[in-house]
Amino acid sequence: MTPGLTALVATFVIASIIRLPIALSMFLAGAVYFIVTGQDAGLLADQVMGQMTGIYVLVAIPMFILAANIMNDSGISERLWGAANALVGRLRGGTGHVTVVVSIIFSSMTGSAVTEAAGPGVIAVKMMRQIGRYPLELAVAVTAAASVIAPVIPPSIPLVIYATLSGASIGTLFLAGIVPGLLMALTIMSVIMFSARRYDLPKGSGVPRGETLPLMGRALLPLTLPVVLLGGIWTGWFSPTESAAVAALWGIVLGLFIMRSLRVRQLPGAFETSLKQTASTMLLIASAFVVNYAIANEGLGAALVGWISSMELSQLQFMLVVNVVLLLLGCFLDGSVILLVVIPLLLPSVKTLGIDLNYFGVIVIINFMIGLITPPYGLVLFILSSLTGAPLQKVFAAVLPFVFSLIVLLLVLVLFPQIILFLPHAFGYR
Repeated sequence: MTPGLTALVATFVIASIIRLPIALSMFLAGAVYFIVTGQDAGLLADQVMGQMTGIYVLVAIPMFILAANIMNDSGISERLWGAANALVGRLRGGTGHVTVVVSIIFSSMTGSAVTEAAGPGVIAVKMMRQIGRYPLELAVAVTAAASVIAPVIPPSIPLVIYATLSGASIGTLFLAGIVPGLLMALTIMSVIMFSARRYDLPKGSGVPRGETLPLMGRALLPLTLPVVLLGGIWTGWFSPTESAAVAALWGIVLGLFIMRSLRVRQLPGAFETSLKQTASTMLLIASAFVVNYAIANEGLGAALVGWISSMELSQLQFMLVVNVVLLLLGCFLDGSVILLVVIPLLLPSVKTLGIDLNYFGVIVIINFMIGLITPPYGLVLFILSSLTGAPLQKVFAAVLPFVFSLIVLLLVLVLFPQIILFLPHAFGYR
């Protein structure tokens, strides 16, 4: 490694050992990199302000966090939890399974793993702790793993960005993400069943049979939210990013005027909580941009892409090599940086080899999602650790079974593209 990169890694490790906040550790490591490499310190502000103001989709984060808090205060989250509990609550480690099912529903409202973790994810951790007797690190690991379903099931902000870069159809990509997203949920739930036995978690109590239908009925109104969002996106009434504001507004309308379970006096508290959670999340993202610049400036991504391009590979060989490289990069780089910097360099090779752009897009997005929960970077793990107070080292250990299982699923999807392309083809997209 170069002196600058060595200094960055060493600073981050030392800062973590002395238990500095994660965001401060990352920012400090980036600052040390700038000093060692002799670069203008003004670039720190440029990377933070320039990058954050230049990525429009970041506007969605505070809106989706607000939507999640509105849903919680108005009882929407409680209704969704009740319906999910009626479906899977009787299983061993039931609240973990409920978290995954609720995450599937919230995926159609947020489209972002970060906002899913920072909003409803924190609520899920509390429920698993209080009801399911989950250890804190396992509750955080389950929530982190469940949150990465969000950008795969539509509407998905990363898939929209990929469509812009590649020229692929957004509608086709959204259809292509549905089956892999559901398979991710089943994979995570299978790991929960294994972990529940390992941690000797009790079986959930579930609900009496006669109460199942009423609980499902109570969830119908909240379920109009994903219908409104997806309908608006598919008809072109608003963009996937703008849907964040629609989600917050529709949550307020549902709570105040339709369900009448939300009071006006509760709104300031929801805004205050959302402001604090947004500040915590944005500080982490800002620090990540500084570290991302340092690693990108070292040319690691370009060097790996050049190495791949120099080899004559078949479609399958190319996909396997690309996945290994992206998984490694995902351990250290934010997925948005890989998407914006590395993927455009790979797209000419993808098109030359005749690889379906929709298949490739879903595969790379799942790659990035795995990276969000893979140590030592794992941005979602950092966010949940800071919001819940869970020790990061214990969270790293607890999340590894989920990471490995998702990698196995990723390999299956790479080997069998029709799993991804079946639904788009069934709707006539080619």
